[in-house]
Amino acid sequence: MHELGAVFEIVRTVESFARANGVTKVDTLVLQIGELSSMIPKYIEDCFPAAADGTLLQGTKLRIETLPGNALCTSCKAVFNPIENSGVCPGCGGEDWTLLSGKEFLIKEIIAC
Repeated sequence: MHELGAVFEIVRTVESFARANGVTKVDTLVLQIGELSSMIPKYIEDCFPAAADGTLLQGTKLRIETLPGNALCTSCKAVFNPIENSGVCPGCGGEDWTLLSGKEFLIKEIIAC
């Protein structure tokens, strides 16, 4: 489960940012995770309390926004969700596409108390 290491790194990053900006308590942390990323939101949620324990983020609420995957068909230029369409363009039936989004793993927002 590589999510644990990623969550520890998020906690370190947010703590560093908070301290540099005079924030003493973080109420909510918002992450964006692409549905095609290697991160599993449920695992992130499960790991977060342990990673935040004893840190500035202890007791912080975690909110995860899932970002859809989007692909651009190289044949007809349609934008579509490759997961919902099993990797096949719904416009032309093509299977040659370029991924536009869906692999993100970002800290979107840090809400201080």
